[in-house]
Amino acid sequence: MEIVVDSHTHTIASGHAYSTIIENAQASKAKGLKLLCTTDHAPEMPGAPHYWFFNNQRVLPRFLHEVGILRGCEANTKNIDGELDLPPSSYQHLDWVIASFHEPVFPPSTEAEHTQALINVIKSGKVDVLGHLGNPNYPFDIKAVMEWAREYNVAIEVNNTSLTGKSRKGSDIHCSKIVEIGKEVGVFFTTGSDAHFCEEIARLDLAKALLEKHNVDEEKIISTSTSRFLNFLLLRGKERIEEFEELY
Repeated sequence: MEIVVDSHTHTIASGHAYSTIIENAQASKAKGLKLLCTTDHAPEMPGAPHYWFFNNQRVLPRFLHEVGILRGCEANTKNIDGELDLPPSSYQHLDWVIASFHEPVFPPSTEAEHTQALINVIKSGKVDVLGHLGNPNYPFDIKAVMEWAREYNVAIEVNNTSLTGKSRKGSDIHCSKIVEIGKEVGVFFTTGSDAHFCEEIARLDLAKALLEKHNVDEEKIISTSTSRFLNFLLLRGKERIEEFEELY
């Protein structure tokens, strides 16, 4: 299995990351990626940029160092109603929106409340993927959320950083169960390094190994080809990106 898209990365704009978009693109090219999703933290995460940062991503070239750039954001799930910390005006400027739980924005609660929040996020239609779901601080009804994700064509991220044990410790067991049940339900998966430094870009070996362990069909892993990834965005109702025509 070859992974050609890193769907979760950060730049210095996130406030606690250490590389620029140029440095991330250079690392992406060196490591053989075809597409890079730049997904800095949304405004309610401490140190994150103002929403104008996301609304202005149209100034980014579609290719940097021969790597296709997808304009994105890692939004914060704020409450059980599934509200996110991006204003309505932002979504039209973004190709790829991740929704994640982060302790400073949504303090861990009960399994029932986490489940309801995730389902409402999915039903909102605003997000393309659920980020680092393996965090043991946020248990949820895996099968229920996977079924809603399948129905609404929301991808499930396999987050490589979560599997390293360096952050969100204990995620590995939860991630394995999520992939196991997600495969049974028939969801789409994607792979994100969650890089906060350019050398971490495309570090997806643990995510890849977990997907292979559960024998997930490659056609269900959208980051395995530019065509799968970009056509998933069309499935999500996004507009075709003219500059990427040869990648569809």
